[in-house]
Amino acid sequence: MFIDQASLRVLGGKGGNGCCSFRREKYIERGGPDGGNGGHGGSVFLRANANMATLLDFPPRPVYAAGNGGKGGSVNCTGKNGQDLTLDVPPGTIVRDAATGLVLRDLVEPGDIVCVARGGKGGFGNKHFATSVNRAPRQWEKGQAGEERTADLELKLIADVGLVGLPNAGKSSLLSRVSAAHPKIAAYPFTTLEPQLGIADMGDARPIVIADLPGLIEGAHAGHGLGDEFLRHIERTRVICHVVDIAPLAGPDPVSAYRTIREELQLYSRELARRRHIIAANKMDLTDAEKNLRALKRAVRAPVFPISAVTGTGLSRLLRALAKEVAACS
Repeated sequence: MFIDQASLRVLGGKGGNGCCSFRREKYIERGGPDGGNGGHGGSVFLRANANMATLLDFPPRPVYAAGNGGKGGSVNCTGKNGQDLTLDVPPGTIVRDAATGLVLRDLVEPGDIVCVARGGKGGFGNKHFATSVNRAPRQWEKGQAGEERTADLELKLIADVGLVGLPNAGKSSLLSRVSAAHPKIAAYPFTTLEPQLGIADMGDARPIVIADLPGLIEGAHAGHGLGDEFLRHIERTRVICHVVDIAPLAGPDPVSAYRTIREELQLYSRELARRRHIIAANKMDLTDAEKNLRALKRAVRAPVFPISAVTGTGLSRLLRALAKEVAACS
């Protein structure tokens, strides 16, 4: 199961209390204060881990808490600091404060890290309060409570190429032919219910990461169909590959299908609509494909690449074009 949203309750560790103590040894009269400070509480961190691809790995838990700091001791012994808690998340995770909506960090690259709940400071022991006037203070401090918050996590897949198009356009078939990914493929709409990632081997050149996104329909920007739940994943892609069913047995013609998706991208994000994109005219092995291809090329301005995900026709040329576009965006 692919999970791209999660909410975590996190709690930094409590600082340890300071100690009130006086030195007591044989032959030493009126030993001074020697109460040590309390240890600091541990903090909670989120870290991007390249080995993770979903937020499913967070089990239901009331709170994710770091360790508490230890109490200060006599003989000026400082309490042990609480243990930090580090939680791994997939690269591409946006971390927000649930109460304010403030973005704490966008964890894009593996190894990126952010503190979401700081531990409390340890309290001072009575040794800290000794002065030339007050040589035997009995004052000490309690440790401070750790920071507590609810962190909202939103995952946006990071890919070089995002496959978009109406349901049943052949995006999953295309991904399965150009990579080792095995998305579900069937002859009905909305076969893909969650994003799929595949890596296309480009020989001596750098491989390209391709994301197959669930089919979009008119009104997707407003949440219709699978809607904006998955449109967010296109935002991370460098290049958009618009897969069009060039020989539909039912539904809109290729030109209308292309314009529908372009309109949805425009309504969702103008910046996204301006992103580099290539059209893959799929199912060229079917009847009427050539006639519809000519009509599509006349109606659009973007490069059109005729392909067949079933027979493999045109896939090498499409991949080279996509790799070139990705390199231009680097």
